[in-house]
Amino acid sequence: MKQLKRHLNPATVISCIALFVALSGAAVAAKTTLSKNAVKTKNLASGAVTTAKLKNGAVTTPKLRNGAVIGAKIAPATIGSGQLANGSVRSGQLGGQVVTEPKIKNGAVSESKLGSGAVTSGKLASSFLAQLVRNVTYVTETSPNDSEPEKSVTATCPPGKEVIGGGARINSPSSVAVAVSASYPSVDANNGRIGWIASGHETPEEAGSWQVVAYAVCAEI
Repeated sequence: MKQLKRHLNPATVISCIALFVALSGAAVAAKTTLSKNAVKTKNLASGAVTTAKLKNGAVTTPKLRNGAVIGAKIAPATIGSGQLANGSVRSGQLGGQVVTEPKIKNGAVSESKLGSGAVTSGKLASSFLAQLVRNVTYVTETSPNDSEPEKSVTATCPPGKEVIGGGARINSPSSVAVAVSASYPSVDANNGRIGWIASGHETPEEAGSWQVVAYAVCAEI
């Protein structure tokens, strides 16, 4: 004991203390190595996991909570046509006025896409109608004014035109009972509509004179 006291001095004591501290530090450092799953959610401080701490591809689809990705989290122009599943965009998802004329591809609206009665005359431009019907001509033909019991006349269209409508009329005094018996298009051997036929007859036979008139509306088609 006396021999130990002889070797103790302030320098020796301080050296021993420093040695113990250094050894204790090594032991603490060794204990900082974390085992698997040692860090729980409750051990993470708010804001501790930043973007820079996430490895590329670390956040996968199963890690996303339902409803976690909302519109405000999606950057403009990030969702292209390649990201949309077939049939994912339905009419209910389209806002008002979003499908405008420039958005419709040429030939995209086919006959099968049009509903019954969808295209009315009010939807057709006047220039389009003018292309369907051009150079309209009105033609009339009147029968002789006599007392024949039955008469028939045809209003014939000019060459190069077809009849697109027509009608019939009786000209007679009120004392003579006459009726229209027929009014229909005139068709040639090639099924071309070349005019309009109008017929009439007395009911009953009368002594007075009368006429039947045929009207034809002709045009280039």
